[in-house]
Amino acid sequence: MKNTAALLALATSLFAPFASATPVAPRDSSVNPFAGKTLYVDPTYSAQVTAAVATIKAEGKADLAVKAAKVASVPTFIWISQRSDVTNISGYLRDALAIQKSTKKPQAVQLVVYDLPNRDCSAGASSGEYTIDNAGESRYEAYIKAIYSEIQRVPDVQVIIVLEPDSIGNIVTNLSNDNCAKAAPVYKRCISLAIATLSALPNVAIYVDAAHAGWLGWPGNIGPTASLLAELLTNAKAINPNAWVRGVSTDVSNYNGLGNQPQMGYDELVYAQNLAPLLTAAGYPAHFIIDQGRSGVQNYTRTGGDWCNNKYAGFGTRPTTNTPDPVIDAIVWVKPGGQGDGTSDPTSPRYDSTCSNSYALTPAPEAGLWFQAYFEQLVTNANPSF
Repeated sequence: MKNTAALLALATSLFAPFASATPVAPRDSSVNPFAGKTLYVDPTYSAQVTAAVATIKAEGKADLAVKAAKVASVPTFIWISQRSDVTNISGYLRDALAIQKSTKKPQAVQLVVYDLPNRDCSAGASSGEYTIDNAGESRYEAYIKAIYSEIQRVPDVQVIIVLEPDSIGNIVTNLSNDNCAKAAPVYKRCISLAIATLSALPNVAIYVDAAHAGWLGWPGNIGPTASLLAELLTNAKAINPNAWVRGVSTDVSNYNGLGNQPQMGYDELVYAQNLAPLLTAAGYPAHFIIDQGRSGVQNYTRTGGDWCNNKYAGFGTRPTTNTPDPVIDAIVWVKPGGQGDGTSDPTSPRYDSTCSNSYALTPAPEAGLWFQAYFEQLVTNANPSF
């Protein structure tokens, strides 16, 4: 591959220190990492929900408060979206290990690795701390190395990673955007490096994000998506011959259905079934996890401009390995419902006009911050209800 030499050079300082660790045999990607595991409940999100319930009670909404309280026990992914988040990982894992020992039930901690330089290149509502022009690529390498070190400290707990949401979608469809055109080769190198490094840990399974049906599920996009995923894995193996992934994640932070959405382009089951044979043909594992955390409502007209704090959304199917197709490992909640998608304040540097359009609930805080009104909407519209 054209980028192989560059990838090898970039990996030298990051990957070489791990060579003295116990060698890890190539993993069997046919094993579903969710099978037989109890998913760890993020204590931070649980605390946010508990605080939200107190607010709901103070508003005199007793019935809603009872339902909302149940959300605190739903396992969600933990977002490692800035360097300062990394130091918390081993704490989560130690907590999960203690639960594992006390209950005799294997735990799995779910993480989102999300800090590419020039992140969210086509929108900006979720832009990150690193930029390409300010040594972002080398800083991302250090970020990945730090994640490796944190996970390595607690090897007895399964870690399941969703890797860099939306980045594949931006590479496939948004190269006409100058920021994305500049970011694309950096995204590729960084994602391959992350796969090569993190998959060396024996307790890690990786799902590279593949956007969603309404973005990459169309005939002109789905083939390039499979090819790109295979390219990233090939380049990861050029760094670490034992590099592997379990599959892909889809519908992260989105609202698409799963076998229950008749509108073309907005059903993740159709997307998974169409993408799976293309992945297999390209030499990439065709296993999926699908975010249904905010997909409870499917009876309204969808558009490509309804991704930000969608005012029709409700909590969806709870996390489970009971899925409608064998290619789907699990239904998950990647996006913790109640944490905002982006601000509706046009004076904010991260403002995206989508966050104040007719599909968005407003006024809304910055991405990642707690959005009380939105949380209450998600509980009210939940399907199945709490």
